Order: sequence, then structure tokens, then C-alpha cells
Amino acid sequence: MADNRTDLAVKLPLLEAVARRAGEIALAYFRPGARTSAEISYKEGGSPVTEADFAVDRFLFEAAPSLFPDAGWLSEETADSEARLSHSRIFIVDPIDGTFAFSRGDTRWAVSIALIEDGRPILGVIHAPAMEATFVAAAGSGAFLNGEPIRVSARASLEGARIVAPRGLAGYFARSAHKFDLQTRTPSLALRLADIAAGHNDLAIASKDSRDWDIAAADVILTEAGGVLSELEGAPLRYNRPELRRDMLVAAPQSIFPESLALARAVSKGEI
Repeated sequence: MADNRTDLAVKLPLLEAVARRAGEIALAYFRPGARTSAEISYKEGGSPVTEADFAVDRFLFEAAPSLFPDAGWLSEETADSEARLSHSRIFIVDPIDGTFAFSRGDTRWAVSIALIEDGRPILGVIHAPAMEATFVAAAGSGAFLNGEPIRVSARASLEGARIVAPRGLAGYFARSAHKFDLQTRTPSLALRLADIAAGHNDLAIASKDSRDWDIAAADVILTEAGGVLSELEGAPLRYNRPELRRDMLVAAPQSIFPESLALARAVSKGEI
């Protein structure tokens, strides 16, 4: 790693400040409990995007690279370019993760920023301004929520685990012999994963077809909090690849990750 642990820890508050300013831009369009003041359009496939997403994206595109001028760029709201593949470092950004929630006045959305080096995230910020929650991590320096250290839960088995699952798979887990405590699904995937890092929930499974910008910042936060995020093969995720789509994802504390991975594999095959 080109930057040592101290250098990354110094840069993390600067990246957090960028995320907080981005959050202020988004909040100017947010209406708690009501439709956003931002103009809404729809992407191919039907997912919403607002002028707030684009405003935050423009700000991040200008502000974040000043911290690491050699870094490439990948954002949900910026046209992708193969040029990023030639960079050993790259920012991966979701200007507003949970746009549908944002657009209807639900507070559960976030600005998500990650810095990737040689395929793995080394800095991450997930800033949820409407919830007054900011998750941050630097590789080797731990993970924090609003300035306080966080750790994954100490659960030793899946029995009674607090689980967050895709809507279409909830029935599987409701019938499970593990007697899962099925939790409400947060619209923002980044926040769902951050909740595992903070020990609020024990296990999260996400359907396939998420993208790197949904998960990159959460990955380093979860890792630094003692958890694991992977696809069904179980290996650490690699970023800045040509392909951005992800298979089914599993996030859990290291202590129950092997069981969690086996469960997700069984679910994917319809075996439970």
C-alpha cells in the first residue's frame, strides 16, 4: 500500500468532510416525509434518478480527486470509461444510495464514497445526513460511527440471528430452523451493510445485480469492524473490474461467516 496507516488516517477526515458537504447539497432537495423538491427522471429499467443525484455527483467529481489526484473515477451517475482500469487507485461513488427512499422523504439514504487501491477499498465513508449517521473506515485503523469505534456482533451461531434479506427470500428465512429474527430491510444497501459493521444486525444477504458503487465503501467499513463481505464463492471482493454487477452478497461477522455463506449458497439453489 503506497500510503501507510497514518497517511490514510489523516486523509479519512478530509474525505468525510467532502461527504458531509455532499450531504448538505442533497439535503437542500430532501423533504422529510414528502416528495423531494428535485426533478425526478427514470433510467432504463425504471429506477429513479433526481437532479440531487447529479448535483452531488458533480460536486464529488470536483472535490474528492483533490485528495488523491492520481485516482480514477467510477460513479453511478457518471458515464463509465475504460480509462479507469489503468489506474491502481480509483474513487467509487454513489452520490445518493437509496434514491427511491430519498425521493419520497424516507431518511434511509446515504452518500457513499470509497477509495480503492489495487482492487481493494482502503478508505470508506457512508454519510446518511437525514439520519445524522456517518460511518467511516481506513484500512488498518478501525471503523467508526459518528466518531465512536464500532464492531460487528459477537454472535457465535446463526440461531436467532438478526437477519436482513431480500423481499423475495423472506419466506425462506421465516421458515428456517435457525429461528431468525427477520429485520426491516433498509432501502440503501450501503446502510444495510454498515448496520452489520455496527452490530445492529448479524447477517445481511443481498440479491444479485447490485453494483460496485453500492458496496465499496461498506466493504472496508465492515472489514475494519471485524466482518466479511463476499459473493457466493467466499473470496474477498475485487474492485475496478470491467464488470460492475455482483452476484448474491453475504455480510456477516467473521465468527458466523462460514455458516452464513453456506446458508446463502443453499438459498441460491432453492435448497431451504
